[in-house]
Amino acid sequence: MDRLKDKWHKHAQRKRRVRKKIQGTSERPRLTVFKSHKNISVQAIDDTTGTTLASVSTLEKELAGVKRSVDGGKAVGNIIAERLKKANIKAVIFDRNGYHYHGIVKAVADGARESGLKF
Repeated sequence: MDRLKDKWHKHAQRKRRVRKKIQGTSERPRLTVFKSHKNISVQAIDDTTGTTLASVSTLEKELAGVKRSVDGGKAVGNIIAERLKKANIKAVIFDRNGYHYHGIVKAVADGARESGLKF
């Protein structure tokens, strides 16, 4: 049990360390990634007003066949970039939310970059 407790403690430390350095604005929102055991969620957040500008999740009907994988992360990244383009947002600040930057988190960022979003 101590190993699991230590794992989440380290995750929380990484999350605090990342969040104290970045803040999203309406021109350049914070793009944050959340991974559950089965799904991926991405939100573009304006921290000055505390509002979510756009969001994508694998729970949506249009992403019904997308799983929590690298391919799924890339698809979610592409869709969030398209939604932000419709909202006239071209650049974001990437918040990995305490997760290590590899695998699904990296795939989300790569998918958004491929669709023309600037980091």
